[in-house]
Amino acid sequence: MEFFRIRKDIPFMKHALVFNAISFITFALAVFFLLTRGLHLSVEFTGGTVMEVAYSQPAELAKVRETVSGLGYADVQVQNFGTARDVMIRLPVQKGVTSAQQSEQVLGALKAVDPAVTLRRTEFVGPQVGEELVQGGLMALAMVVVGIVIYLAMRFEWKFGVAAIIANLHDVVIILGFFAFFQWEFSLSVLAAVLAVLGYSVNESVVIFDRIREAFRKYRKMNTAEVIDHAITSTMSRTIITHASTEAMVLSMLLFGGPSLHYFALALTIGILFGIYSSVFVAAAIAMWLGVKREDLIKTVKKEDEDPNDPNAGATV
Repeated sequence: MEFFRIRKDIPFMKHALVFNAISFITFALAVFFLLTRGLHLSVEFTGGTVMEVAYSQPAELAKVRETVSGLGYADVQVQNFGTARDVMIRLPVQKGVTSAQQSEQVLGALKAVDPAVTLRRTEFVGPQVGEELVQGGLMALAMVVVGIVIYLAMRFEWKFGVAAIIANLHDVVIILGFFAFFQWEFSLSVLAAVLAVLGYSVNESVVIFDRIREAFRKYRKMNTAEVIDHAITSTMSRTIITHASTEAMVLSMLLFGGPSLHYFALALTIGILFGIYSSVFVAAAIAMWLGVKREDLIKTVKKEDEDPNDPNAGATV
């Protein structure tokens, strides 16, 4: 589907150096903030107390969160699980306070607001579990990266695989840089959003790479930069429709999803915006600088295999 079609190719590659310089500066800043400030990890990674409480009627999460925060917990997580009457509360570790003392204190405060609330379960999540989650998350990220490179190298050419993974890791690092700079809480849901952005960016890169391959076959007098410009321009309508639709859904989660979905939606919002940028200005430009050419994507028919009566003899296929 196309709402519009741009008749004249936009010279994206003419400004590739400027856009990639901006990208490199943004990437360097993200790395700097990650090294100096670090990520503000959630209870799932650092350890803490997990409580499950039940109400006799649908719980008001905002009121529960306000009650628990009033006890001095700045990084408390409150969310429903199972039904609207069941609430899970994650409390960070406090020095000199045991897990049992934390749960008793919180339950007392909740009962003062609603005497009908009952404690279903409480447990302590140790830092060792958090370490395992970090290692598992990094392993998942590494496996996704390797899989993407192999897939793109097999489907297109290794230069496209290298270009795509550099561009997509650029998106991931920038998301983490935002979370480090603003000290937003990094939780398992945010990690899931980062992995989703990685896949989302790859999809956009694949669409552009596929159009580049088609343009190489169709326009034989164009050089590499012109082919890439044409490929990106011809996908602009699709890009705008797809990303606008996705961004509308993500923004609705960000604005109306409540605190439980806030950072998840925020990570997706940043990732989608930078994903468009990296697919157009980073991945395509890197592929061009790596020297991708028509011969990399289209097999040339050998002279001895040609039919002398074939009017297209000598052409590429």
